[in-house]
Amino acid sequence: MNLSTQDQQILMDLIKTRFEKNQSLYPKLDWKQVQERLASQPEKLASLYQMEETGGEPALMGVDSETGEFLFFDCSAESPSGRRSVCYDREAWEARKKFKPETSAMELAEKMGIEVLNEEQYRFLQTLGKYDLKTSSWISTPAKIRKLGGALFCDRRYDQVFTYHNGADSYYAARGFRGVVRV
Repeated sequence: MNLSTQDQQILMDLIKTRFEKNQSLYPKLDWKQVQERLASQPEKLASLYQMEETGGEPALMGVDSETGEFLFFDCSAESPSGRRSVCYDREAWEARKKFKPETSAMELAEKMGIEVLNEEQYRFLQTLGKYDLKTSSWISTPAKIRKLGGALFCDRRYDQVFTYHNGADSYYAARGFRGVVRV
């Protein structure tokens, strides 16, 4: 996906505004470092654009201490609206006999060039705010659970973050997924 110069600028302005709002999370970074890295990786900028277009409101939420990569998470209050009503993965989609959703979380994430948050990342996000008070989000599921037909999702209820399980082929209007882009 190639972004127009205008779309790139609009996205950069949004990300800069969110960067300035969350500056306390990464006090040693300045915007110029982030801007230069994004500008040098147009495919990552395209992924962030798709996150924005599907309602994710991506924002820089940290720096990976091992790789130095900037971590952009979906920070919309609820699971991104343009990524709901999806089952977990292609295998689950194929297993449905009828009423198949349009796609799956894992397929859509791959198409967008993002990773589905894992439980640790999801819980970290929840330390920074209150997310998924009305919705839930699929999270990356360990292979041994997935092999048995299950998948994991999380939400926040009663001021607690919960991790649950469901059949990977299930899908609900209020369940989507959150992603991360490493830049």
